[in-house]
Amino acid sequence: MLGHAMIALDWTSLGLSPTLFEFHGFALRWYSLAYIGGILGGWWLLVRMLGSWGAPMTKVDADAFITWATVGIILGGRIGYVLFYDFVRFAHDPLAILRLWEGGMSFHGGLIGFTAAILLFARANRLNGLRVCDYVACVATIGQGLGRLANFVNGELWGRVTGSNWGVIFPGAGVEPRYPSQLFEFVGEGVLLFIILNLMFWRTRARVFPGLLVGAATLGFGAIRFGIEFFREPDVQVGYLTFGLTMGQWLCVPMVVIGLWLIVASQRRGAVALTA
Repeated sequence: MLGHAMIALDWTSLGLSPTLFEFHGFALRWYSLAYIGGILGGWWLLVRMLGSWGAPMTKVDADAFITWATVGIILGGRIGYVLFYDFVRFAHDPLAILRLWEGGMSFHGGLIGFTAAILLFARANRLNGLRVCDYVACVATIGQGLGRLANFVNGELWGRVTGSNWGVIFPGAGVEPRYPSQLFEFVGEGVLLFIILNLMFWRTRARVFPGLLVGAATLGFGAIRFGIEFFREPDVQVGYLTFGLTMGQWLCVPMVVIGLWLIVASQRRGAVALTA
């Protein structure tokens, strides 16, 4: 009853714009700021985590890792979008892959690229890759959450029709109110950040069990995204797949499985001996 008593919000009435400012042809977009903010915010938080006892790398390592992370996220996100969501179009116009300003990034592809960057960085610097993943996974939700907030500001990746007069009317999405699924995921990522970082990293001995934190984060990422997809409009060029699930949901299934495996394996592996 409460939902029917509420009035739909017109996105255009918020006065939002994808561009923060434009100067002589140069445009600074909110989505770009989300990437920058996610990387810098994650680095800032990671550096403070490395001040704790038994960290797997130094603050100098964290500084060097920023470049690796940036390349991994951008390459993985773009390649993932091409392969998972719009392969036919890019196959006919391969140069479009380079036109990043036109949009088209995949969360799951970005995650794969990010993970590959962590493991390659750890190998190049003779670090314990699994433990580095544990620490980085604790702060990874920052970038994802800011990205979804930017999606809302851009008026894109909107949700499904609510079927009532509650919701948000997005430009280009018809006149029916839709779920603000971008904000749902933004909140979900915030909750996951609190659980992984505050409740697990700082308040328990989870950091001494290699794979436990990254397993919990991967499981949480997958579960949250799977649930949010029930409210999100699927990409028009993909639509619904087997069992009525979306591409995003099917890509979350291996995340949940891998997350559970990492958690179980961390307990079988046991705690590592840490030195100050």
